[in-house]
Amino acid sequence: MEQIASFTIDHLRLLPGIYVSRKDKAGAETLTTFDIRMTRPNFEPVMNTAEAHTIEHLGATFLRNHLAFADKTIYFGPMGCRTGFYLILAGDYQSSEIVPLITEMYEFIRDFTGEVPGAAAINCGNYLDINLSMAKYLADKYLREVLTDIDETHLTYPV
Repeated sequence: MEQIASFTIDHLRLLPGIYVSRKDKAGAETLTTFDIRMTRPNFEPVMNTAEAHTIEHLGATFLRNHLAFADKTIYFGPMGCRTGFYLILAGDYQSSEIVPLITEMYEFIRDFTGEVPGAAAINCGNYLDINLSMAKYLADKYLREVLTDIDETHLTYPV
């Protein structure tokens, strides 16, 4: 079997950032998959499931309600390795083009108060696995350490 594209990226050199993981065609539409990498793989701790789950709920809610991107959002969810998230948008995008969107999303998560959307037994299959305070901490850390003054090193996969 052929190795899938995401397994060909050197995860020992991969830094937190926003990367175009792949582009696919669905009819005439281009779908851009982004790698929203929050932690450095194999060098720093991964996210626990509770905070990743919380970021997923808040991020998906934010994106699907965004004025410009609600109709373009196909998917937002965690990577199995718990080092980040995948975002699939309808359209042909570069990483730099969505920095404002991702910054806005992480500010929303950092500043969120109240009940986490969908964190109830009727709405979610694991509603007790939520950690809002840690999700807010990680969102703030990502904003400060990655998104503020992001450069090409954090927007283009290492070769």
